[in-house]
Amino acid sequence: MTDSFRAAIARLLDWEDAHASFDKVVSALPPKLQGQLPPKLPYSPWQLLEHLRITQHDILDFCVNPAYEELDWPDDYWPKNPSPPSPGAWDQSVTAFRKDREALKQLALNPTIDLLGKVPAGKDQTYLRELLLVADHTAYHLGELVVVRRALGAWPGA
Repeated sequence: MTDSFRAAIARLLDWEDAHASFDKVVSALPPKLQGQLPPKLPYSPWQLLEHLRITQHDILDFCVNPAYEELDWPDDYWPKNPSPPSPGAWDQSVTAFRKDREALKQLALNPTIDLLGKVPAGKDQTYLRELLLVADHTAYHLGELVVVRRALGAWPGA
């Protein structure tokens, strides 16, 4: 893999060329709305944020932990309660997401890792597949979070 290819994959994890960035989507949401379920929508902002964090962490763990243990779908990936469990939970989740995203970027940039090589804990999954999966999954749910924020009247121009 070339350095420019690796850099493009790393950049894909947090770019905002085609959509709003993670940082923009999760910023400046009033605490009273973080656990609010919008009418006719199934998830609160908190549930979407936590789902993003949990899923990204799980994929990172899958890539770097030879003793990886699979989570149960969907129970382990979605918080049941629409509200954050504590006043600082939103910020803690955002910080954890950023930390894991940085670790995934470093994985993409690491020249000792063959991005086309199979992840040891997996079957046929490659590192490249997992990095692209994280980017795609994050973009999808960030779009949902923008819609939820619009429905709650908490998005610029909503």
